[in-house]
Amino acid sequence: MRQTQGSLVCAHCGNLVGINEPTCPFCGAWRPGLYGWAPVLQRLVGRQLDLFSLIVATCVTLYAIALLLEPDAIMQPRGMLSFLSPGTRALYQLGMTGGVAWQLGWWWTLFTAIYLHGGVLHILFNVMWIRNLGPTVSDVFGPGRAFVLFNVAGAFGFLISNMMSGTPTIGASGSIFGLLGALIVYGRRRGSSMMSQQLWQWAIVLFVFGFLMPGINNWAHAGGFAGGWVGAYLMGFIDEQRESTAMVLLALAFIAITAVGIILSFTKVTGMLLAG
Repeated sequence: MRQTQGSLVCAHCGNLVGINEPTCPFCGAWRPGLYGWAPVLQRLVGRQLDLFSLIVATCVTLYAIALLLEPDAIMQPRGMLSFLSPGTRALYQLGMTGGVAWQLGWWWTLFTAIYLHGGVLHILFNVMWIRNLGPTVSDVFGPGRAFVLFNVAGAFGFLISNMMSGTPTIGASGSIFGLLGALIVYGRRRGSSMMSQQLWQWAIVLFVFGFLMPGINNWAHAGGFAGGWVGAYLMGFIDEQRESTAMVLLALAFIAITAVGIILSFTKVTGMLLAG
């Protein structure tokens, strides 16, 4: 429920301020209580909503929907890594980026494509890394910042990929590289050389793997790593500064953009198919 009376801790400076203060009297932050909604949003993102479980559930659900949308494509032989692979039409319907989608200016596919996968091994590999890295990034940066890092890194990776190759592309691996980059920044700034070395080893192995295996989007990997690295430097750690209401709102905005983007892609591609 919306809080209309009392106080809350300003997310910017950590001081106690009135819930209806127009600005924080200590740091000048605008509407620290967000008209009484700030405590509700912080509880939602910080405690009630497991954002990385939401990411995994979204990836699995969209993978299943993609298979159902174009069942004839499932049995087409495409190699071991593409076993049980959704069809191209179904992937475009759900928000694949690059190719025609990018040529038509469908910018939202930079976000929707993160949650799409091209085969059972592809999704299992990425979900494993998301489950391994996600909780640690949430503990270090806070759940809202971690979710923003995941989406920004993935979108930046796809932006680089679309600019450099334009090839149709999907997958959460760019976001995963972004999480690795963010944790390396944390290890460097905290003086944890063992942590940084281990993460660098993982990143290098994954980069090499990307060059050895066919069909891997190395541009998205490099862009995602850079996006996560830069994003981590711009964001504070949770032990230094509480997550601001603006960061929580940004995380919720990315959820909305992804959901609306999937609907837009489905509507537009389906309309093109019916018109053609």
